[in-house]
Amino acid sequence: MAEHNQLGKKGEKLAVDFLVQKGYKILEENYRFQKSEIDIIAENEGLIIVVEVKTRSSEVYGAPHEFVKPKQIQSLVKVIDHYIVEKDIDMEVRFDIISIINKGGILDVTHLENAFYHF
Repeated sequence: MAEHNQLGKKGEKLAVDFLVQKGYKILEENYRFQKSEIDIIAENEGLIIVVEVKTRSSEVYGAPHEFVKPKQIQSLVKVIDHYIVEKDIDMEVRFDIISIINKGGILDVTHLENAFYHF
């Protein structure tokens, strides 16, 4: 596995652990629909939380959360819509980003709640 893929998997594991420590219930990891994927689907305080995890080895090219583009947001909305219908869920959805940056061997985690709106 390529080094960047290993860092990404490590970041997703760290994000899950981070959310569990904050009291989130993890419903799904790497949930796929068609060719799209949601990194983490969680539940907290009566909301379904869609979490996109962005892990980078540095901030040389910008902050990790800056790499979530409109096309990816559309894709996340499509997948969570399918999930909500498939599971017959009647809850509001919130979109979060967990940004993880390697800072001198220490992974710095930032949780951006309500990171974007889907409309």
